[in-house]
Amino acid sequence: MTFTMIVELLIVLAALYVGSRYGSLALGAISGIGLAILVFGFGLKPGTPPTDVIYIIIAAVTCAGTLQASGGMDWMIQVAERLLRKHPEHITFLGPLVTFFLTVLVGTGHVVYTIMPIICDIALKKGIRPERPCGVSSVASQVGITCSPIAAAVVAFVTISNANGYMVSIPQVLMVTIPACLIGLMCAALASYKRGKDLDKDPEFLKRKADPEQYAYMFGSSATTLDKVISKEAKASVFIFLGALLVIVGFAFCQMIHVGDQTLAAKINLPKMNICIQIIMLMAAACNIMFCKASPKKAVAGAVWQSGMVAVVAIYGIAWLADTYFGNYMDQMKLMLADLVTNYPWSIAVVFFLVSVLINSQGAVVVAMLPLAFELGIAGPVLLGVLPSVYGYFFIPNYPSDIATVNFDRSGTTVIGKYLLNHSFMMPGLISVIVATVVGYLVTNVFFAGYFASFVQ
Repeated sequence: MTFTMIVELLIVLAALYVGSRYGSLALGAISGIGLAILVFGFGLKPGTPPTDVIYIIIAAVTCAGTLQASGGMDWMIQVAERLLRKHPEHITFLGPLVTFFLTVLVGTGHVVYTIMPIICDIALKKGIRPERPCGVSSVASQVGITCSPIAAAVVAFVTISNANGYMVSIPQVLMVTIPACLIGLMCAALASYKRGKDLDKDPEFLKRKADPEQYAYMFGSSATTLDKVISKEAKASVFIFLGALLVIVGFAFCQMIHVGDQTLAAKINLPKMNICIQIIMLMAAACNIMFCKASPKKAVAGAVWQSGMVAVVAIYGIAWLADTYFGNYMDQMKLMLADLVTNYPWSIAVVFFLVSVLINSQGAVVVAMLPLAFELGIAGPVLLGVLPSVYGYFFIPNYPSDIATVNFDRSGTTVIGKYLLNHSFMMPGLISVIVATVVGYLVTNVFFAGYFASFVQ
């Protein structure tokens, strides 16, 4: 590795670090500074922005935004709350399952902001240490991203894999990630079940409880969505959204089914999946606006649409910066890493995780690092198996959902920690990601190695 390569790599890492410190749009925008230095200062050839993935995210976020604007998301949260309140004693297991599946359906973990106060409230009123369900539920809301058919990370994985000759489809990805991530989450929930001191034995909590002001703050009100009136249009928007997801999955199955010497998709002249997803999502968004009273102004003002657009900018800048650097030094990278990836191909999971710690976006990790992994000669089944490892931004507790969870827990048991890394999300995050990655790798490369290797073009 030459001195110039090292300097340029440090510029890339510095741009990612500074962007993550500012957060939000800065992740992508500050990557532009790094890109300018590499291109105009060092004369590197600019890479290619990930336009296909960006278009899909825009379409999916537009659809999810109209779902929120119509009130459909409120109905989904109500259904989830009824389940949680019906079985409060199992909140440490049910909480993460609810946040996980909400993310799977909507494609973004930011839906957790609505359900997390309810999880905290149920645990506290039941006498369960809120840190137990809250920590793992926040993690679960992000783990669900690699299990959603419309999430950027999944769509990017399929698009980039297909472009590199690994013809995997969205259902085939979900066949690996959903069971692997659920097993990881349940292991994390089991480890959290007796985590920390019980509330009646926690001196810090008892001290706060003895203070009348603090007692009123903790127990004086209940967080709930059950008092919201759900309109018929809101319910209709949910069915439109779920119908759109089913159509997308159905089209993806057409890519898998062979009729003679060609796929069913080719036989009926079905466009590529990235085009299908965009068309279906935009059509569903239009139906929500026209028939379900989803105000466009309310949609673009909502948390789902805004967080999605932030993700677009982040992926745009980060992926373009990474593609510029790695694209210019691909031959050198192959020489340096050839022995490692040949002998230990699974080690790419460590790279994915470390990059995610820096850039706070699973979609951006996939778009930035997956092309490099394929160029290094790592097999598609290996990359599919370790896909859960692209979630590492719980490690440094600066992600909005984690910070919000700390604030939602009125008992004060969910914490960041004095030494930053000793926070409430570290243990469930590490257990969930490590177990899910190991299970995914075993599924694609040991138990069903022949099946997942058959997707090579």
